[in-house]
Amino acid sequence: MPQSRAITITRFDGATSRETRDDVALEEPLEIRLDATDGAARGTRSLSITMRTPGHDRELAAGFLLTEGLVHAAHEIASITQDGDHVVTVHLADQTRVPWPSMERHFYATSSCGVCGKSSLDALEVPGLQRIARDVFSFAVDTLPLLSDRLRARQAVFDQTGGLHAAALFDAEGTIVDIREDVGRHNAVDKLLGAQFLQGRTPLGRTLLFLSGRASFELVQKALAAGIPMIAAVGAPSSLAVELAQRFDLTLLGFVRGERFNVYSGAWRLRGGPP
Repeated sequence: MPQSRAITITRFDGATSRETRDDVALEEPLEIRLDATDGAARGTRSLSITMRTPGHDRELAAGFLLTEGLVHAAHEIASITQDGDHVVTVHLADQTRVPWPSMERHFYATSSCGVCGKSSLDALEVPGLQRIARDVFSFAVDTLPLLSDRLRARQAVFDQTGGLHAAALFDAEGTIVDIREDVGRHNAVDKLLGAQFLQGRTPLGRTLLFLSGRASFELVQKALAAGIPMIAAVGAPSSLAVELAQRFDLTLLGFVRGERFNVYSGAWRLRGGPP
């Protein structure tokens, strides 16, 4: 499935201009539908419409359900089917129940907003988030500067377009476990976590989540839903992201660029740094 499109543009360079080709990242809608049992009846309902870069759509749907707290184990999903290019249906196992009447959220998310459509502030936080254990993961300070280059070396579509966000999982030695790209920051994370979830690898208590952009409240919440103990972001965190990370003992690093970075929460997971 193509993830970019070639178009003709006019490129200016000082007083001169010329027509040339440029590759732009694709952005198209995806509707996520949920086929589940509600009481004694079974039915299919539309759950979310998100603007995403095509590709890994099943993983995106699975990651979305995981990080919204609707499923917790891979066996709760019987199958995921795709109807054309713009609809994915998640079929839950018969024993998996979804409390439709109590779901206060109206899931509509644009590619740049992870909380658009939430009906109230009370509905923002995913229920059932767990505090991260302090003794299961640590990361060497001198390995952090290597992560950005290792991520960039795997960003194939970004090299073509310059227009995609990336999310990657690293193990404790700084080796890439997996990576996903998308025009939306939240979609990139959902695709990444969804891939691990469908393979039965969650919770991800021995990994670091690296973000090519900023760290928002929603992205910290997605990491917590997957049991990830550490986030390192190239950009800045928001105040709510910091508060959430501190509350759940998640290590949060921002402005990770070369050997410089800020620690906003959980410095005890860093090995080899200053006392």
